[in-house]
Amino acid sequence: MSKLMPASAIGTPYERLDGELKVRGTAPYAYEQPVENPVHLYPVLSTIARGRVERVETAAAEALDGVLTILTAETTPRLADSSDRELAVLQDPSVGYRGQIVAAVLAETPETAREAAAAVQVTYTEEPFTAQLRADDPALYAPEELNAGTPTDSSQGDFDGAFDTAALRIDATYSTPPEHNNPLEPHVTVAQWDGTVLTLWDSTQGVHAVKSTLAQVLGLDEEQVRVIAPHVGGGFGSKGMPHVQVVMAALAAQCTDGRPVKFPVSRQQMYTLTSHRTPTIQHVRLGAADDGRLTAMSLDILEHTSRIKEFAEQTPAPFRMMYAAPNRRTSTRLAPLDIPVPSWMRAPGECPGMFGPEVAMDELAAAAGLDPIELRRRNEPEVDPETGNPFSSRHLLECFDLGAERFGWENRVARPRSVQQDGWLVGMGTASAVYPFMRQPSNTARIQYEQDGVYSVQIGASDIGTGSWTALTQIAADALRVPVDRIRLGIGDTRFPTASVAGGSSGTASWGGTIIAAARAFREDHGEHPSPGAHTEAQPPEDPEAANLALYSFGAHFAEVRIHADTGEIRVPRMLGVFSAGRIINPRTARSQFLGAMTMGLGMALHEQGVLDPRFGIFVNSDLAEYHIPTNADVLDMEALWIEDRDEHAGPLGARGIGEIGIVGSAAAIANAAYNASGTRIRDLPLTPDKFLA
Repeated sequence: MSKLMPASAIGTPYERLDGELKVRGTAPYAYEQPVENPVHLYPVLSTIARGRVERVETAAAEALDGVLTILTAETTPRLADSSDRELAVLQDPSVGYRGQIVAAVLAETPETAREAAAAVQVTYTEEPFTAQLRADDPALYAPEELNAGTPTDSSQGDFDGAFDTAALRIDATYSTPPEHNNPLEPHVTVAQWDGTVLTLWDSTQGVHAVKSTLAQVLGLDEEQVRVIAPHVGGGFGSKGMPHVQVVMAALAAQCTDGRPVKFPVSRQQMYTLTSHRTPTIQHVRLGAADDGRLTAMSLDILEHTSRIKEFAEQTPAPFRMMYAAPNRRTSTRLAPLDIPVPSWMRAPGECPGMFGPEVAMDELAAAAGLDPIELRRRNEPEVDPETGNPFSSRHLLECFDLGAERFGWENRVARPRSVQQDGWLVGMGTASAVYPFMRQPSNTARIQYEQDGVYSVQIGASDIGTGSWTALTQIAADALRVPVDRIRLGIGDTRFPTASVAGGSSGTASWGGTIIAAARAFREDHGEHPSPGAHTEAQPPEDPEAANLALYSFGAHFAEVRIHADTGEIRVPRMLGVFSAGRIINPRTARSQFLGAMTMGLGMALHEQGVLDPRFGIFVNSDLAEYHIPTNADVLDMEALWIEDRDEHAGPLGARGIGEIGIVGSAAAIANAAYNASGTRIRDLPLTPDKFLA
């Protein structure tokens, strides 16, 4: 990298500073940390969905050479806090879902541990269980609140009266299936207990989140827990909070006389141990005048949760603020099932929550005889419909205008099933995207002047493959007014100051704003010519105006779809996303994030579906051979653009985050394009060929 400093490091498309390490395979991930003489853990998973473990027979497993011990509910150390039943591993004989850890083998090699685990015999007492989301489930209930503190239900005006008298009405039910995060690097924890300090090398989106959680459940002081994660191979939300494997590794480390314990979760085990996206059933009703202007909107959501731990996704959140209508209502109900615990997956709530409503908007456009973009233009709100607060920045229509021009929207034929080329039905579709700006509090950065013009900048953030190593270096360089090669960044370690989780598109904005605050404080304390060793810690100032503003990023998705008229095979040759997400720190890594999220949206539309067998309470397609995701052959002409938009209300950095906005609305755009191509309206994901031939 050149030592010449550009006018601003921010906005310059620097290559990833960690790119060469990753290409050469020398970036150390959690499993690859250089620990000495490790013990290897392999779990024994339950084969029933609900009940109790009555007996664990370990003699055959213990007879294998290299087996050190086998942990069961009778021999595992006790937790100080077992209230979180997902994390209360091997604390009692109860079984809450199929695939739960019921024993753990510790051995000298991973091969021996796996062989021994297969030799462990477990006897159960089974109990009746339920493992299917049904709209008529008598156990459906309203949670106290949804994820992120979102209210469960909402109501404004008189929805029933307005809907009954509306000139145009859409009343339809949509569904999304369970989905699995599947980061390239599976979940891994390496744990070492020296009798005083627990050290965890963990594949996590938040080292400080793991530290605080483990200290609580184990009954340790936080100073007794250190978590290290310099490089993380993806997470997509599943690594945003500690799951059971972290606690299991920590407990096992208490039984190995100081030897580190390695617990890599296999790809198959991830389908039960490390969360999934809940399926949804979405009942959408839209009422409008003859000109397409909405008068009534309602969204009723059904989702499943695990009986042992509630997770309620904020699925109706985007519906409440996206379009103007005087009469509105939403609700969420959960079905408690005997299944693995669901949790965050990229754009939790907003991603599935935009599918049904955005397809319904396409149906309303067809009923009103309007172009889908024009329909959205007529329903653009002047203020946030839910709170009445003004938007800090809302460039949705600009995104649609730029996207329509770039995509060739004027060539779209409004009448479905009108374009056929060599046996393929061709259509175009579009959908809106939205994601809230969430700048997390309680971040601290430390800056120290070393020597020869080098500044050490430390914050306990995580780089989950998004480019944080690079973007934070650029931010620090500009904040300190020095070239980027004068910054020595430290992240991924709880020895660095506290930082929030890399999630909710909040990482760069939150950590970057903290670094800017620390740089300003450093210059105030030490000036432009500090002495070696001079240092400052600081937190970002509060922003009281933010509470009175609606802060969101927006986007417009466009897709072209081809469906074979005879076989129903569906292809997406072109996708375009146009986004307004505040200040873009690094155009190179930003484009990568947008395209990666759009690719996940493509997978959501065409491929991804966790198949939960209600007879056994198990996901039957628990590997990448049967859980399908897009490959190179599926991702053809994909483009991401953005509108220059430095949001002065989004903290000192002016950035609102880009990790999630690219997936929100992409599946709906593809579904809408599929209708334009085929004339068949599919309301249930994924869009498989059989649905077009039915």
